[in-house]
Amino acid sequence: MMHLFIFVLGLIIGSFLNVCIHRIPLGQTVVTTPSHCPECKKRINILLRGKCRFCKQKISIRYPLVELLNGAVCLWIYSIYGMSVQLAGLAFLASALIVIAFIDYAHRIIPNRIVIVMLAAGIVYVYFNPYITYGDALLGFFAASLPLLILAVLSNGGMGGGDIKLMAAAGVFLGWKLILLSLVFASIIGSFIGIILILLKIIKREDPIPFGPFLSAGIFISMLYGQKIIEWYLRFYKLS
Repeated sequence: MMHLFIFVLGLIIGSFLNVCIHRIPLGQTVVTTPSHCPECKKRINILLRGKCRFCKQKISIRYPLVELLNGAVCLWIYSIYGMSVQLAGLAFLASALIVIAFIDYAHRIIPNRIVIVMLAAGIVYVYFNPYITYGDALLGFFAASLPLLILAVLSNGGMGGGDIKLMAAAGVFLGWKLILLSLVFASIIGSFIGIILILLKIIKREDPIPFGPFLSAGIFISMLYGQKIIEWYLRFYKLS
């Protein structure tokens, strides 16, 4: 029953994430105005059956996708951490990453308001989490964001400021080891997908690709399995 509760709660939160994804790039509020159809502006329910019940406008596949994704992610985190501080904090982080990934993919931006909320939540998370210290969180703030900032300066804007701020805020949640590992995973995933898109001639070599979705994927992998991967690597390195 607890698994079902966590999944349904994730679905409900996913509905709110859709509101954030749609409204934040437009500068609209996500709090006071209820969910409504983008076409006719009528209030809509969580379960849409693919269309608005008033104007019959087809609803984007993104809406059920985000809800199902967030439900699955919350359940995934629960299966690893159980009912704990980590569940609350990392589920929040994962939800924020979903919003960032979809917004950056569609609009090529990572809004400051999301990053600021992430940073504030990260500070609270560290306070209640006995497995991470404020010193580790502070190092995490700079560990990946500072190299990206240097890269942005050297490349004359080749790295977006939103990416830098995202890694700084996520570093507070994860600490310096896991946020650096996140950057490694993001670089590998981004390079792999970029090469495939170039080979398939979907994009050209010089075309910019939003890095936020790859950073989000790297952070997600690290939050779930990063510590085990680091321990495995250290054992392997010691044996070799």
